[in-house]
Amino acid sequence: MLQAVIRQRRRDLGGLEVGRVLPAPEAHMVGPFIFFDHLGPLHLPAGLPPSTDIRPHPHIGLSTVTYLYSGEIMHRDSLSYEQPIRRGEVNWMTAGRGITHSERFEKARAQGDDVHGIQAWVALPREFEETDPAFTHYGADELVTLQERGIWMRLLAGEAFGLRSAVRIHSPLFYVHWELQPGATVQLPAAYRERALYVAAGSVDVAGRRYEAGQMLIFEPGVDALVTAQSAATLMGLGGEPVGRRYIEWNFVSSSRERIETAKDDWRARRFKLPDHDDREFIPLP
Repeated sequence: MLQAVIRQRRRDLGGLEVGRVLPAPEAHMVGPFIFFDHLGPLHLPAGLPPSTDIRPHPHIGLSTVTYLYSGEIMHRDSLSYEQPIRRGEVNWMTAGRGITHSERFEKARAQGDDVHGIQAWVALPREFEETDPAFTHYGADELVTLQERGIWMRLLAGEAFGLRSAVRIHSPLFYVHWELQPGATVQLPAAYRERALYVAAGSVDVAGRRYEAGQMLIFEPGVDALVTAQSAATLMGLGGEPVGRRYIEWNFVSSSRERIETAKDDWRARRFKLPDHDDREFIPLP
């Protein structure tokens, strides 16, 4: 039933630690999802040092998807967008041919904050890899939510269960946030070739086996992907249709190694425009 089980690996981003899930040796991608980081839960005290922020950095060939269970992060990008993201909202940034952005914990620095969320990257299909960059913010009230006995669900992107998210996407996918009470059962949509479930909090049962927070379960195609909460659980369902092989290096994703080398050269030469009002720092290429 399961193709793989991935446990998050702790990664230091330079003052901030996250749980890195994708890419992993067990699975490079799930549908178009090529990157998946679990942030927190963290208590960030007032007076937080600036080194904790995610400083301006570039992307190509992907869309970043930021979603928070709690807290606030300030987004700024090279398209002049400045947008705080808060609980239940989605920031969807399409890098296309190139964009830069920063993510700063300004609320936490001013007054303290509890931050918990997920950042994912979705690889763009080849015909959209060089599209114009774009940014869209979606409020919690713009996203489809459902509630029934023991189950609460928000459809963040794509199509699932006869529902369609307002979020603009570039290839067939689904991205779901569930909150389950003990004993509640949900099923991943069967229509997609590649599907996974990430346990962000709590524990679940799949085919008689227990899985804990920090694990991603990748299901075989076509099977009934049934998941039962053993405790109160926060879950993320994700997947879609494959977009083909992708290379990933630092913050760059592409179907072409040569394109990534060009992006690296452009960053070294400072040909990427930095975010407006946040252009005083430059991170050297690792």
